[in-house]
Amino acid sequence: MDNNNYWKMAELMNGRLAMMGLFAAVINYGFTGWIIPGFV
Repeated sequence: MDNNNYWKMAELMNGRLAMMGLFAAVINYGFTGWIIPGFV
């Protein structure tokens, strides 16, 4: 595996994880009205 392919895969994974985190935050806000539970 060459170095260029590694960084391309790393960027793809980072983007997917960021989208999953954003989606989870939106769902959590929809259910509870809180982005960070317990934080005032």
